[in-house]
This record gives sequence, structure tokens and C-alpha cells, in this order.
Amino acid sequence: MPHFRSIVITGASSGIGEALARDYAAPGVALALGGRDPDRLAAVAAACRDRGAVVDARRIDVTDDDAMARWLLAVDDEAPVDLAIANAGISPDIDNARLTDLALAHRTVAVNIGGVFNTVLPLLPRLASRGHGQVAVMASLAGFLGLPYAATYNATKAAVRVWGESLRHSLAGRGVGVTVVCPGFITSRITERWPYDMPFLMSAERASSVIRRGIARNRPRVAFPIGLTAGLWLAGLMPARISGPLVRLVAR
Repeated sequence: MPHFRSIVITGASSGIGEALARDYAAPGVALALGGRDPDRLAAVAAACRDRGAVVDARRIDVTDDDAMARWLLAVDDEAPVDLAIANAGISPDIDNARLTDLALAHRTVAVNIGGVFNTVLPLLPRLASRGHGQVAVMASLAGFLGLPYAATYNATKAAVRVWGESLRHSLAGRGVGVTVVCPGFITSRITERWPYDMPFLMSAERASSVIRRGIARNRPRVAFPIGLTAGLWLAGLMPARISGPLVRLVAR
């Protein structure tokens, strides 16, 4: 399995991004960490440096395509990137209370979809030219089925999943792998605000272990936990007239 030496992670100031950064940190590893919260990001960077990694921690907005491209290409100039993890995401409208708030919907799409594009696309020509490297995009199990909550978030994760799977086909044979990560409920600042029951809730540290193993094996999709994955898969096989009422019942 590959040992990654130059790694980009967005959304690295908390949750899965923070856990991944800490776990990848080691002597001889260069980490480029992007995040929104400067204090949290500084703490993560310090912990990674304590583990021997060289860290470039940058407070950056993933929706700023020019700033992202400049940062990523500078990182690649310094240490050619062999793993890019597009992890940054938001879910500000968990209970659909602001479903018709157009500005909020656009912001969610800009971060969750545009932020993935802005993380991956600037690096792709260089990865392809070197014929080596790995890309991981953070989707969600919420992107497999229409659910009664977080409608815009769910839609963006469905888009990221399909885009990542298509990208893998496009890059086949060019030495660049693509892994689509589809977690269930993970402890994070998003789930701290979640008003509903969260079946199979998993720690970010455990999620990091699952994700890193899948990336190292260049798996096309890393979907977990298995119980929730199986439940959504089965619901997706049902006719919509059956699955719809069932999903609403379970959500209540």
C-alpha cells in the first residue's frame, strides 16, 4: 500500500478532516491543511508538527477558486502532492427550516460542490502528468436517498458522489486513483447540532481509520458504517411509494 508524503486536506480544523490530519502526520510527511476556524486549525497544525510532520496551515475559503489554485499549486511546487482530500463541507439547514433561503442554498452548493472542484481540479493536470497520486472526495450516505432533513446538503453530497465516480472513470489508466468517501453519522460540529437520533454514530477517529484504509487500497467507494449503508441500500431498492413513507416514519 502507498505511503503518502505530500497531502492536502480541506476542512481540517475539526471532525473527519482533523482526525485525518492527525493520523497522517508523521516524520517525512508534508501536510497542507485548509480550514475556516483559525484557532482550531492552529491547534491541529501544532499537534501534527508534534508528530513530526511539516505543516502548511491556511485559513482559506474553498469557494475562492483563485486563492485555492494559488495555494494548491504553491504547495505542489514545494512538495509534489500525492494525496488530495476534498473534505470541507457545511450543513447549515439541518431541519429544512430555511429550505427556501436562496442565499443559504447557494452557499451550501458553493462550499460542498464548488469547494470540491476547487480542491481537486487545480491539482489534476500535475497528478496526471506525473502518473501518480490519489484523490478522495467527501460525499455522504445522505447522498444515496432523498431524506426528510438537510435537503440541500443531501443534494450536494449526491452530486459529489456521482462526480467522483465519473472522475475515477476519466482518470482510469493514468495512474491517478479516485476514492469517493460516503460516511454516515460522524461526531463533528455538524452532528453536535443534529436534532434527530443518529443510528450507528461513529467517532471521527474511527472514521479516519476506515477512510485511510480505503484510500490506501484505492477503493472506488468507502461507505460506512455497514448497518446504515445496508439500510439505505435496501430502501433505495424499494418503489418510491413504499420507501418514502418508510423513510419519513423512521426519521420521526
